[in-house]
Amino acid sequence: MLNSHIDTVRPATTYTFDPFNPPLSDTHIFGLGSNDAGASVVCLLQTFLHFYKTELPFNLMLVLSCEEENSGPNGMIRLAKELPHVHFAIIGEPTGMHAAIAERGLLVIDGEAVGVSGHAARNEGVNALYIAMEDILTMKSVKFDKISPAMGEVKLTVTQIYAGTQHNVVPDKCTFVVDIRPTDQYTNPEILQILQSKVKSKLTARNLTNRSSATPPDHPLMKTVEKLGIETYVSPTTSDWMRIPYPAIKMGPGESSRSHQADEFVRINELAEGITGYIRFIEELGIVNP
Repeated sequence: MLNSHIDTVRPATTYTFDPFNPPLSDTHIFGLGSNDAGASVVCLLQTFLHFYKTELPFNLMLVLSCEEENSGPNGMIRLAKELPHVHFAIIGEPTGMHAAIAERGLLVIDGEAVGVSGHAARNEGVNALYIAMEDILTMKSVKFDKISPAMGEVKLTVTQIYAGTQHNVVPDKCTFVVDIRPTDQYTNPEILQILQSKVKSKLTARNLTNRSSATPPDHPLMKTVEKLGIETYVSPTTSDWMRIPYPAIKMGPGESSRSHQADEFVRINELAEGITGYIRFIEELGIVNP
């Protein structure tokens, strides 16, 4: 399966041009989604057409999905249940045509601390914000003992916090959001259980299925990567790879550092390199996986 996604994030507010009507250039393609993941979409489409009438030892399937950015129910989550049997996949994302051979999962947790409201001047009530702050510090100090040989440690970051209605009212509720990047050493339910046992706030996972992924070293995809001398790495960012149950690599034109940034772009020569790289990879894959 050749897969990439056609949806985008919302444009950053710091764009210096209209992200939906970008300037034209002889060397660059500008605009929202040009790098993530329009470049991969274009290159995979051209690669699919290149092999359309070619006999290969496997069938090629082109899947351009939506709702990748928001983990929506009508994207790969739905498609994976309806597609015919797939043996392996190439996930098109901006990687500089390097091969991500493993990918951290994603666990987003909503925390809610509950207190008792009161007047701030009389020191009444139980401040939910303080409860949340204590729990956040506790979670920050949690050490996950099992270290992944490929991915290292579990990464945990609190990214949002909300509390209070006005300056003189002790908040009786405080909510916060925790972004966790799991490894292959822990399941998402295990991580949730470990954290919940250490805090007073109620923790609720938005999704427990966005798992970590890693392709076995003896798989034909990995043999092809090695044969072609493609640089490999473990991806800290997620993709539709975490929503499919079969081996994959993540590889595509463009650079991950440009994703979700203002003034997004991809270089036109990167598209040419992407098409050439995909075609070469599939040709070699046909040799190592006859």
